[in-house]
Amino acid sequence: MSLTCQQLLQTYGQQWQEATVHPFLAQCKTGEIQPVQFNTWLIQDYLYVVEFTRLAARLLAAAPVQHFDVLLGGMNALKDELNWFRDKAAERKLDLTTPKQPTCAEYCDFMNHLPTMTYPVQATAFWAIELSYNQGWQLPGAMPEPYTEFADRWGNPGFTAYVKLLEQQSDEGLRSASESEQQQAEAAFLEVARLEKAFWQMAYEG
Repeated sequence: MSLTCQQLLQTYGQQWQEATVHPFLAQCKTGEIQPVQFNTWLIQDYLYVVEFTRLAARLLAAAPVQHFDVLLGGMNALKDELNWFRDKAAERKLDLTTPKQPTCAEYCDFMNHLPTMTYPVQATAFWAIELSYNQGWQLPGAMPEPYTEFADRWGNPGFTAYVKLLEQQSDEGLRSASESEQQQAEAAFLEVARLEKAFWQMAYEG
């Protein structure tokens, strides 16, 4: 029996909750988050998305042709997202040349290593990364200004539908994966969960 994304979510529910439910997000909703904390997260998230864009390109290179449409749609959205980050940084007078913090660097190193794995492993990790943003910003519910547009960007129904398509593609890859590949995909999922939790926490440590 092949591994599925839903099995990962059910088996590791606690780890996934810690990755997607965090005081950072709760305090964005209540307005208690300090501007310096949010700005720390925003800068590091931009640096992260730069490397995530490279990961998306490498995933496309490994993907079967029938998966191209979904992945190309995601890459087109990333172009808009990078420009949006730059606009937000300019509004807040933030320096996007700030060095990566250790947590961000560790996450980027993980993404840079993923292309050495087979497509089912890469696809599972890619889905988990996108799902973590989707659920992280969606689960708290409506966010007050100035955080509304951040929640809308990653919690909107269109992004949710895209993540569901990524799940279907990941499941398709896992159906033909070897036992070793499934174990590697499981490990990659857990690493995403660990790193996501640490990334939210980084806002308080920068």
